[in-house]
Amino acid sequence: MGRNTRKRRTPLATKVIAGAAALAIGGGGLVWANFYASAHEKNGGQNATKSGQAQVATINCPDVGQKLTKVPRKARWGVARELARLDRQITEAYSRLAETRQAQAGDANYVDNAILGPLKDKRRATLDRIGINIKRAGGQERDLGRFARCQGVPAEQPGGGDGGQNDGGQDGGGQNDGGQNDGGQGNEQPPADNGNGNGAAGPFAEDFIDINDVQPNSRDLQNGLAANGDTGSTGSFTTECGVNENNLFNSDNIIVAPGVDNGAHHTHDYVGNQSNTAFASDDDLNNAQTTCQNQGDKSTYYWPVLRLQDGTQEFDANDLGGGAEGNVGRILKAQQAEMKFVGNRTTDVVAMPKFIRIITGDAKAFTNGLANANTSFSCTGFEDRQVTDKYVICPEGSQVVRTSNFQSCWDGQNIDSANHRDHVAFVQPDGSCPQGFQAIPQLQVRLVYDVPAPTIENGQIKNPYAVDGFPEQLHKPITDHNDFINVMDEDLMNQVVQCINSGQDCE
Repeated sequence: MGRNTRKRRTPLATKVIAGAAALAIGGGGLVWANFYASAHEKNGGQNATKSGQAQVATINCPDVGQKLTKVPRKARWGVARELARLDRQITEAYSRLAETRQAQAGDANYVDNAILGPLKDKRRATLDRIGINIKRAGGQERDLGRFARCQGVPAEQPGGGDGGQNDGGQDGGGQNDGGQNDGGQGNEQPPADNGNGNGAAGPFAEDFIDINDVQPNSRDLQNGLAANGDTGSTGSFTTECGVNENNLFNSDNIIVAPGVDNGAHHTHDYVGNQSNTAFASDDDLNNAQTTCQNQGDKSTYYWPVLRLQDGTQEFDANDLGGGAEGNVGRILKAQQAEMKFVGNRTTDVVAMPKFIRIITGDAKAFTNGLANANTSFSCTGFEDRQVTDKYVICPEGSQVVRTSNFQSCWDGQNIDSANHRDHVAFVQPDGSCPQGFQAIPQLQVRLVYDVPAPTIENGQIKNPYAVDGFPEQLHKPITDHNDFINVMDEDLMNQVVQCINSGQDCE
């Protein structure tokens, strides 16, 4: 299925399983590594655990890309390459964490000395290069070295964090610069290898919920609010672009990591634009083929694939972005992929600029915290029940639904920003845009999947599904996200705006 040219590596899942097998005890439980928080004690004891030890299941590093809100345009390509290098370093460190469980069990300082220490050194060198790139392009010199240190954290859902957003948009001075969002730090033993082919890399039983146990209308993340309502601009425009019948998959990320192979570290589904790779220019996108019925829409719509962990050896089973980075199992393509643009509750919308980039959700929300978490899961017939931090178990005859409501306020000037977020914003609680922003059509993506219902037996999930993600994010549902680049021609965009502002429902 699909074209793939990635380098071959030993699948991360295999390494995790090997490490798990070496540490299995009793009925298959795992002895997870003890990590003595010496780095924390050197910091005046801040964030040290009460016992002085914490069990390490994954790695949490400051998300430098979200902290860099001011990068000169001339430096952005070079900075993006270095940010991608930081991602690779974390992935490699997590791989070492996964394959050295036996050594960790025998040495409480192993993770700190053999994994986190070397990772900090590598990150510091990369951060220095980022600073040089910015300075050479005329930007302000900054102390990025404070973002070098990473933490070992347990495998449980974050209790909250800001994803690096507590800096006031000033690239520093925040209290999250050492990865100090605690991610729910505790001393609980993470779930054992569930036998689903992904070792102890998730998902776990705790990541699932029966849709009947979700309270109606309980999802209260402001970012998930739809922009439209019964007043303002009440129309809509739906574009039909298929469900990736062409099997276009890759693990690139043209928005965050342009020019970098495997910049996403997970596989994406693509509909619409057929030239979407990390190396595509705006001209390439503009001249590409499209799967959209309206040929004036060459926009690219893409999201991480959903996989069923059933032991299937997919086309990317041994490749970067796939099995080599812990993304295993059968890729499930959506049965329906609905892309709809709607209006604003308080005012008319203006045209989106061509080539505007928008990301909703956060692929690193497990370690970053909830600040940018946005997408949600539900079931057909139960869509008044939406949940962001769990995968849903649907009753027989009901299908899994993934929903993404994008930011719908634009700063009126930029098609992108240094952290890929500041040029757009979500509506405020009353439906209006923040000061200095204007309303644009809101993209709403609804994906429907035919997924066999997982079961939970003795605290373990059987036959689970999960979104692809960075390996250190443990396939948590909170990391789901969605991406969009507008490549509609001017006539079509004007039609979209006219339909929405006049209250029509158009296709």
